[in-house]
Amino acid sequence: MAQTIGGSKEYEPARILGTVTIGQSPRTDLIPELKAAMGLEEDGRSRTPVKVIEAGALDGLTLEEVEKLAPQPGDYVLVTRMADGTPVKIAEKHILRRMEEQIKRLVAEGADVVALVCTGEFPEFPCEKLLVKPQLVLFHAVSAVAAGRRLGVLLPDEDQIEQGYLRWSAVHGDRESPRDLVRIEAASPYGDPAQVEEAARKLKEWGAEIIVMDCIGYTMAMKERVRSLTGVPVLLARSILGRVIAELL
Repeated sequence: MAQTIGGSKEYEPARILGTVTIGQSPRTDLIPELKAAMGLEEDGRSRTPVKVIEAGALDGLTLEEVEKLAPQPGDYVLVTRMADGTPVKIAEKHILRRMEEQIKRLVAEGADVVALVCTGEFPEFPCEKLLVKPQLVLFHAVSAVAAGRRLGVLLPDEDQIEQGYLRWSAVHGDRESPRDLVRIEAASPYGDPAQVEEAARKLKEWGAEIIVMDCIGYTMAMKERVRSLTGVPVLLARSILGRVIAELL
């Protein structure tokens, strides 16, 4: 509620968004574009001021310590980055407790809404405030427009392709051979941009009618490049997440 002095509106107290990355904070590569998708200026100003506070599941760990969290066969694979931009691959099971701790910390610091900034599939986390899960947001957005169409998917790593097919084939429900309507290509958002371009070309050659960039690490510039190369609609995880968060704050 706006505060008043002498009967006139003086200012609107800032709402607080807490973000939890599976890597290390701060995410200087992500938060500015997330704010833009939320309709915020760089300083957080908007009709309703918003303050962003960040936390990371790998905060406080060295690269050597993080390398010990690498996935083994059968693990659910996640790809993220260190604070200095170094890309790392980890097993989800190793960071769940740390994610829960960071969620609690952000709520204690006053977060009105907490957003996981990763499109991986996670279990339920206890949270006293609203908790936004990008994977569910992205999946249902894609399902609303892509069912029955040839869906191209970009994921960061080849080790994620099989788990990606399990997820995205479900968009097509009970249709015969739903997996035939999905094509997944791997291209890291933290590596050579040429990898993303090559993956986009492969999806175009396959005949993708719509493409989803299934990682928060993919940027707006990458989205525009993929759309330019393929000529089809492209759904970007971070921009969809930002628009949903804006509705909640």
